[in-house]
Amino acid sequence: MSSRILSAVPALVSRRSVLALAAVTALATATSICTARAGSFTPAALGTAQKAGKLILVHVSAPWCPTCRAQKPIVEDLTGKAKFKDFVVLDIDFDSQKDVLRTLNVRAQSTLIVYKGASEIGRSVGDTNPASIEALLAAAL
Repeated sequence: MSSRILSAVPALVSRRSVLALAAVTALATATSICTARAGSFTPAALGTAQKAGKLILVHVSAPWCPTCRAQKPIVEDLTGKAKFKDFVVLDIDFDSQKDVLRTLNVRAQSTLIVYKGASEIGRSVGDTNPASIEALLAAAL
């Protein structure tokens, strides 16, 4: 940073804290780029992935749901494997994204929906069996 920029910063903010903030911002940006395939659901994110013909897994969950908590490590493990590495994983919060749930015709948390581009390949509700979740993902390949 130039001294000109630092001189414009109020006296209460030290150069060290400005540099620390810059480092945190850079790290956050790098992290978001590295984890671009997983994230919170937005209609725009789904639309972009569908238009690009991506493989998509939508996971509808709630923090209070024990089935959802059981599904999470299974989904993370499967999508971490080379076979399923190309899946875009989008998480929908069952409690706060009701408009999206209506649009996708979802009536329960712990719902998994798999798309290949704009085509829905399959969905499951309440499934915590790793083999059947893997079969759901494999159906899109």
